[in-house]
Parts: sequence; structure tokens; C-alpha cells
Amino acid sequence: MIKILIIRFSSIGDIIQCMSILPPLKASYPDAKIHWIARADMAPLLKIDTRIDRIWEVDRKDGFNAFVKTAWALRKEGFTHIYDAHSNIRSNIVKLALCPLGICAVGRNKQLATRPKDRLKRLLLFHLRVNLFPKPFRSFASFIEPLGSFSDYKERPVRHDALTVYRFPTGATEKVDALLLPLRQTAWICLVPSAAWELKRWSIDYWKRLVEIIPAAHFVVIGGPLDVFCDDIAKSAPERVVNLAGRTSLVESLYVIYKAPYVISGDTGFLHAADLFHKPGQALIGPTAFGFPTGGSMKVTEVDLPCRPCTKDGNGRCRNREYKKCLMDITPEMVKSRLDCQM
Repeated sequence: MIKILIIRFSSIGDIIQCMSILPPLKASYPDAKIHWIARADMAPLLKIDTRIDRIWEVDRKDGFNAFVKTAWALRKEGFTHIYDAHSNIRSNIVKLALCPLGICAVGRNKQLATRPKDRLKRLLLFHLRVNLFPKPFRSFASFIEPLGSFSDYKERPVRHDALTVYRFPTGATEKVDALLLPLRQTAWICLVPSAAWELKRWSIDYWKRLVEIIPAAHFVVIGGPLDVFCDDIAKSAPERVVNLAGRTSLVESLYVIYKAPYVISGDTGFLHAADLFHKPGQALIGPTAFGFPTGGSMKVTEVDLPCRPCTKDGNGRCRNREYKKCLMDITPEMVKSRLDCQM
């Protein structure tokens, strides 16, 4: 029996991007059992995908010894294929526990695939402006390509049937459905204005302007409890904007994306969720290098500047004289003109 272990501990965006490997894995190994080891707070994301047979949760609060015990317990599972999608110290500890002397392919008893960090390429890109990455860098593709290291992996057509694959907790679906009840017969757009780093965020004034220039549409805004700026967007048209920022959990917000007829998002984890669920929409890409959607449903809205990209994840400073010009030049009118939904 083929038994696959996926190693990816965090973060939200990377976990969601890594979930893109499940369709091609199941297409190539339809009867395989798939296990995943992840940080405990990431487990709710993975639990919505029915293709994952078991999730091994590790919690930093339990300490290093508990992590090593979990890694050692994995030895009893008899994995035939191991995919290290993290490539860090912890993932190497897991591989060391599973592979004697770090060798995973002796006699083909175990097969190993590893997603590279590409540190040298990143150094060349962000410090010397030499780009050796594919352009644009498709996030899902970067997780799927290493599967080719499995000698028996074969690319096969993938069916994207989200209705039968994803299962959200009943409590989450009932809560979100109740919150969205006033919009059940109304065209609405999901807006994702937040991001971990301010450098990736589209102007709040632009979000407000976008709401104003599409008067026929209703909007649902999602964000975290600290994203108080979402209130300003809602106040621009309170009769047409439902602000869920701070009112939904991570999984509940994912369900909002899952239900959304159309999504407009900056480079953040929920953008990748929209891509994963094959939702139509727009990705507003500014300074970052690796946030581009892979599927054909999400359009990339961007402007071409010689200073782009300037950061891996938005953690840094703008190098342009005009602060965040790469995002400020994406106007609300431009986004509206690229809408491909009936509004």
C-alpha cells in the first residue's frame, strides 16, 4: 500500500498553497493513504480536505522533546513516500527519524521529494536584481513540481470537484450562512484588504472608492480582529457592505471565500484559498515575488515597474521614491474595468 507523508508545519498561506498538491497526488496514487504533519494551529485548515487521512499535530508549547517523540512515532507508520515541503530544521529531524542515515531511497523502500528553498536565487533577486525564477512565479506550481522526484509519480488529469472534496465544520457553515443570509439572492464580492505586512496592502481609500464606483454590488469584507480599518470600508456604503472582520474564525473565513461568487484580494493567504477553490476574482499584486495565483480563475492585476519585486513576503521597505507605487498605480477604476462578473 502506498502511504504518503507530507511535511509542512506552517504558515497559513504556505499551508493553503501546499494543499494544491493533493489533487495531483490523488490522481497519481488514487488508493494512497495521505498523512500530514503540521503545527497544531494549522490543523483546522487541513481538516477541511477529505483527501487527508490523518493529521499529526505538533505544538511548540509542548517543547522540543515532544516534537522528537512525534517524529519518532511516525516511523511505525511505514510511509512509502515522503514529501518535505518545508525544508527547515524540524522537517529534517522528521526525515532523519524516518530515513536511517538520512537515506530514503535505498531499494526504493521509501521515496523522497523535497521542495527547495532556493536561497541563492532569492539572494540574487532581492540584492542583485537577477531573476532566475519563472516569471510569473506560480505558487501552486512550485509545490507541485517536486512531486516529480517520486520515480513512480505520473502526471494525470486532475478533477477539481470542490463540492465533494472540502468539508467544513457544521458550526462554521451554519454561522457563516446566517451572517450571509441577507445576501442570499444578491450578487456580492468578497474583499480581502488585509495582509501580514503593510507593504502588501492596497490603500484603504482605494477599497472605499471601489465600493463607491460599483453601486450595483454588495460586498463582504473579511479580516482579523485587529483589522479595524475594515470598518472604514464598511462605512463607505453601510447598506451594501457586510463587515466580517474579527467576527469569523480562520476556517469560517475560508468558508466565506468558498461561498463567494467573486474575490478581490491582495497577496495573502485568502488569495491562495480563492485560487485553491477555483473562485473567479482578482489578485492585486504589488511588491512581492511569490504570491501569484496558479489557476486560471484568478486574474492578476499589476503594474510593471523595474523595482518589482522587492520583497519575498512584504517584510521590508519600499525602494521607490513614490511609496508603494506598484500598488498605488493599481486604481479602483482599473480593478472595476477588469471585473468579469455580472454587477
